[in-house]
Amino acid sequence: MEPWELRRAVEAGRVTASELGLQTNDAVVIHNSDRVALRLVPCDVLARVAPLRHLADSEFEVEVARHLAGVDAPVAELDPRVDPRVHVRDAFAVSLWTYYEPVGSVIAPADYADAFMRHHAALRQIDLGAPHVTDRVAVALREVNDREHSPELPDSDRQLLSDTLSGLSAAISIDKADDQLLHGEPHPGNLLNTRRGPLFVDLATCCRGPIEFDLAHAPEEVGKHYAGADHDLIHRCRALNWAMFSVWRWRRDDHMPDREHWRMAGLDRVRAALDRCGPG
Repeated sequence: MEPWELRRAVEAGRVTASELGLQTNDAVVIHNSDRVALRLVPCDVLARVAPLRHLADSEFEVEVARHLAGVDAPVAELDPRVDPRVHVRDAFAVSLWTYYEPVGSVIAPADYADAFMRHHAALRQIDLGAPHVTDRVAVALREVNDREHSPELPDSDRQLLSDTLSGLSAAISIDKADDQLLHGEPHPGNLLNTRRGPLFVDLATCCRGPIEFDLAHAPEEVGKHYAGADHDLIHRCRALNWAMFSVWRWRRDDHMPDREHWRMAGLDRVRAALDRCGPG
């Protein structure tokens, strides 16, 4: 968020918590992108604040958390002191979550894989409508094929991303028999190391697809510890993930920090991941 919008978002999160009876003397910005994560003190609440254009995503994230609350999923939980819902204030959607003090150590690949297996097992226990991975790919494909949305993307790179998205989406949708609910974007930034163990956050990306789509977001070593994973499919999903990532970075209205770096780095990652996939 731009500084002016960030100030409003922080105030919206602080006032929302305060009016719900949570003592909020200060707000610390933990993460700032298209939405912001705040640590509210001394009540120790994590407030997730998004512009109202993301209201549906915020509501879906809360719904996912509510479904997972009773099945022992390794995920961050909503704050139990307030109603589990999204609050609207000053053109922002605000949800309130338990704050977990991070533990400094790096999550070992085996522990990362164990968190995946427990999370996937929990997701198989709930009944929740969610888009398929290929629906998300279709959105990215429409974006990259619209030159007005990404006018600075060179034609050769546009063709690379378009071909990658369409070809790999078709490849992973051939057999959906083993598809299930997934986290959707369980990269290392969305897995917290806490005193409770590793916990996944950012549940708004929940979707359906092969478990390899989730594994492709993690460091490569993690997949080796996940029993039964198809490593060729992980490579294809990793190329697909980097292609979608690159599409978002080339959008004219993208505000990711260090965007110029990630525009080129993302394309390089796509090419490297495609090389790992081999011919065809």
